[in-house]
Order: sequence, then structure tokens, then C-alpha cells
Amino acid sequence: MQVHVRDNNVDQALKVLKKKMQREGVFREMKARRSYEKPSEKRAREKAEAVRRSRKAARKLAQREGIIASPKKKPRAPRPGMRPAPSAANATH
Repeated sequence: MQVHVRDNNVDQALKVLKKKMQREGVFREMKARRSYEKPSEKRAREKAEAVRRSRKAARKLAQREGIIASPKKKPRAPRPGMRPAPSAANATH
């Protein structure tokens, strides 16, 4: 895994590295290896994860098909230093 540090901005590079490690599942694996997990506990955990994934997939499919309502999207707060997007009400032509 490789992260480039731009303009000596180590904080930003660390943030990118942590995100990459999270996506790869490094933190989850480190937590799992901290202590021994009995085979029966491993089977139960994996089965619970499979159930959770299948329920999530079914929920997403139902939302796409309109069977259940999609969750309301929260309006995102503008990031500092960013200009607000031009709205249709403020547009002058």
C-alpha cells in the first residue's frame, strides 16, 4: 500500500492511508487476530454477517423497486473554503 505526501501535508496523507486500510479490512483483521476465536464462534459470526448482507441487499432491491420508501437524504453542509453551488433561483441569464 502506498500513499504520496504532497506539499509536506502528512496529516492529509495519514487520512488517506487510514481510509485505504479501512477499505482493505486491515483494522478488522487486526481486531480479529487480537484474541483466539473458537471455530463455533467463527461460524456463528460469519453466518450473522451473511444474514446482515442478505437483508441489506433485499432492502436495497426493495427500495429500487419502490416497494419501500428510500431514506430521506440529509442536506450536506458546505465544506469550509468552498463556494456555494449556484441555485436556479439565483441564476441570471
